[in-house]
Amino acid sequence: MKAATFRGGIHPFEGKDMSKNLPTKLVLPKGDLVYPMSQHIGAPSKPIVSVGERVLMGQKIAEAGGFISAVICSSVSGTVKAIEKRLTVSGNLSDAIIIENDNKYEAIEGFGKKRDYKKMSKTEIRECVKEAGIVGMGGAGFPTHVKLTPKDDDAIDYVIVNGAECEPYLTSDYRMMLEEPEKIVAGLNVILQLFEHAKGLIAIEDNKLEAISKISELVKDEARIEVKVLKTKYPQGAERQLIYASTGRKINSKMLPADAGCVVNNIDTVISIYMAVCESTPLIRRIVTVTGDAINTKQNFNVKTGTIYKELIEEAGGFKEQPEKVVSGGPMMGMALFNLEVPVTKTSSALLCLTHDEVAEQEPTACIRCGRCVEVCPSKLIPQKMLEYAEKFDDEGFQKLNGMECYECGCCTYVCPAKRRLTQAFKQTRRSILDSRRK
Repeated sequence: MKAATFRGGIHPFEGKDMSKNLPTKLVLPKGDLVYPMSQHIGAPSKPIVSVGERVLMGQKIAEAGGFISAVICSSVSGTVKAIEKRLTVSGNLSDAIIIENDNKYEAIEGFGKKRDYKKMSKTEIRECVKEAGIVGMGGAGFPTHVKLTPKDDDAIDYVIVNGAECEPYLTSDYRMMLEEPEKIVAGLNVILQLFEHAKGLIAIEDNKLEAISKISELVKDEARIEVKVLKTKYPQGAERQLIYASTGRKINSKMLPADAGCVVNNIDTVISIYMAVCESTPLIRRIVTVTGDAINTKQNFNVKTGTIYKELIEEAGGFKEQPEKVVSGGPMMGMALFNLEVPVTKTSSALLCLTHDEVAEQEPTACIRCGRCVEVCPSKLIPQKMLEYAEKFDDEGFQKLNGMECYECGCCTYVCPAKRRLTQAFKQTRRSILDSRRK
């Protein structure tokens, strides 16, 4: 079977062998749990508990703050210790609920109760997903119940499960495909229950042969589901590239996948949908890859949301050498941390601990107009020209070059022989433009 792909992209060092062969390890938190109100795109959640109140595992502690928002549920039982500002991965302070864990893990009534999704209405399924607080767990955290509620259910032709996991070093989705493939298929069937005319595609890169084999065997008798093999290339897992490689359809920054007749969900999101609908369990855990040459044990951990990153480092055996850089996420699109006292949230995917900060060592020089950035750009942009406008703070010129189509994948910066800070400049310019539009 020929692997599908897209134009452009790069082949960075994968680094996946470090963590992909060890089974996922369950980790229970040792200290207080911290739940920021901004764990998703859209309006922050609103606390509905009070300081001193006792909560149970699975209990809703914050409600959605708007249509594009999500509820937050407690991952432990314990007492609400405080509601205050806490540091997040982005470096910003966010309102957060702090819960003192009583280590009893007493759950709400009905937690874990089995349900048959085939006997549920579409409204009931969507309500389950909404009340479970599920968001996109492969990227920015778009509320999943909104994604599963397009204008027209009949216009959806494809439900795509994103199993590409193209970001270097990350292996959490791969481990889930090996350890919980039945939940992936069941979760996809739950989504297909909402869209009668849609076909299910489980898209997996061709460097994950064991996962392809295992899931292909599981879906061989599924009339509406097939495995779509994709070429191993970054950023194959980006929504636009995934949709094009899987279906041949195109979207841009002004479109949603639903506009192209597609619904896209990450592996862990689909498992969470299954857990919410079929096992009455809200989103209260994340699978996090802890890896890099500075860490002792490279492994994936099943972690309660709200757990502090520092505890994960300890669980992985600590640092074998003091890291120069620790990144939340992967090396291409992750965020560098200056403090490990930040919590695991719904969108946490990895902790990458590096002994060497190669980027800091590289000094940018003048552009040599080699055109490599143009060749690799998956959005078919001209990064070299965009940088000229970005450096001049010329937002109008940047937009004329379709700069807002950039989604900051980092391909241009990666291949630039002059080590120009292209992606960083585009990120700042895009934010400036978006802020101006909001005003």
